[in-house]
Amino acid sequence: MAILDILLYPDSRLEQTSSLVKSVDSEVLKFIFDLEETMKAGPPSVGISAPQVGRFQRIVIVNVSSKTKIPNHGRLILINPMILHKEGYIVGREGCLSVPQYTGNVERAEQITLQALNQEGETLNYKMEGFEARVVQHEIDHLDGLLFLDRLVSRRGSLFARKVFK
Repeated sequence: MAILDILLYPDSRLEQTSSLVKSVDSEVLKFIFDLEETMKAGPPSVGISAPQVGRFQRIVIVNVSSKTKIPNHGRLILINPMILHKEGYIVGREGCLSVPQYTGNVERAEQITLQALNQEGETLNYKMEGFEARVVQHEIDHLDGLLFLDRLVSRRGSLFARKVFK
């Protein structure tokens, strides 16, 4: 088990595009374990991506299961995730482990259809909505070298200093 260092904005590595995972082998599975341990060890969060710890492969972990009143798929390991369809748009507040000082208003699709590999290398499809869809889109942005700062609704009035980050 290893707790990995989180890259923090303005680290230019966060702008790097990640490569597809060619095979889900034991080395990738060990990394996923370490990535999840890093997520659990840090400030409370609902998602983390491989680029946030300096590994530029298309791997994300999402777990919004603590939000009991919203529909969700629970803990998800998403390898090579790809959004197939987006529907409806809504503005919501986002924060990020790599940008701990700020939150911001970002417009995201309200519903998405997603395809990804799981830890067994199986291709799965998901329909997601609301908060879970927002989190997945946020994490996929990391794979493409984007931060929520790149998607602010406006440069003025949409970025807020984080009051508490525990």
